[in-house]
Amino acid sequence: MEKAEGRNQTPIMEFLLLGFGNVPELQPLLSLVFLVIYIVTVAGNILIVVLVATDQHLHIPMYYLLGNLSCVEICHTSIILPRVLATLLTGDKTISVKGCIVQLYFFGILSTTETLLLTAMSYDQYLAICNPLCYAALMNGRVCFKLVAACWISSILACTIVNIFVFQLMFCDSKEIDHFFCDFSPMIKLSCGDTQNLQLVTFTIVAIGTLVPFLLTLTSYICIIATILRIPSTLGRQKAFSTCSSHRIVLTVFYGTVITIYVFPKAKTPKVLHKIFSLFYTVLTPMINPVIYSLRNKEVNESLRKAILKLAVFRNRHRSLKDIFLHIVK
Repeated sequence: MEKAEGRNQTPIMEFLLLGFGNVPELQPLLSLVFLVIYIVTVAGNILIVVLVATDQHLHIPMYYLLGNLSCVEICHTSIILPRVLATLLTGDKTISVKGCIVQLYFFGILSTTETLLLTAMSYDQYLAICNPLCYAALMNGRVCFKLVAACWISSILACTIVNIFVFQLMFCDSKEIDHFFCDFSPMIKLSCGDTQNLQLVTFTIVAIGTLVPFLLTLTSYICIIATILRIPSTLGRQKAFSTCSSHRIVLTVFYGTVITIYVFPKAKTPKVLHKIFSLFYTVLTPMINPVIYSLRNKEVNESLRKAILKLAVFRNRHRSLKDIFLHIVK
């Protein structure tokens, strides 16, 4: 209650997202950089979704999960970057309290879903390498659909519970959020009410929604590595390791940035550095994921090559028909 008593109790209706500070000369450059990142992220992930949907060779659980992950990445970056771009282009840093809570809500859903999808992909890798004979029975289309549905439903339920508490908060005194999006901790600090119950509920849900998937993923990869090391031939071991190399890189980047942002003590981390790590997690990771999967995955590479060849043939055919038509007209 000391927190509430020491503040002006007049409720505020909007926040100021301070973003990257007041540096007018850098805003055009930042706007261009973020616009390019956004276009590349959306285009790259849409390409993965289209390849998975159209190529029959990619109609297997691993790529079904990858397609869903790409959909999450598109939405993930779309709830943050357009707002950042609007702020840089117009200079308007205000966002309504309700708008901030809604952004936090969808950010939470998508972040949790991404964590669970990566765990499901680890389980798929575990079955493919450790139980190849049972893979078709244990990981079929129906099971895969149920896994994806469970990821989305559990994420929505967990974040809805948290947001029920958040919507009951009153914010007063300071309007400034020293971040480029509405993250949980910076926003809750501006509440003039008691947030102990909210923090307890959030901590419990985050611990279950992050720690449990992390431990399951870690266990899966311990089993995978142990199985691979038992393969007698060097070529067999290399092939098995290359099968899950893309997923390993994505997991390392994802959990590395998450641990840096949310586990390390924030008091000892400069705010600028914290923003940079948050930027990497929320903006750069969705951009590099399709690059990692396309460069490190033979099936995706082959599918992309076929798509480019089909497009080239279609364009040549279209040009030929156009030339014939023009010749007839002349």
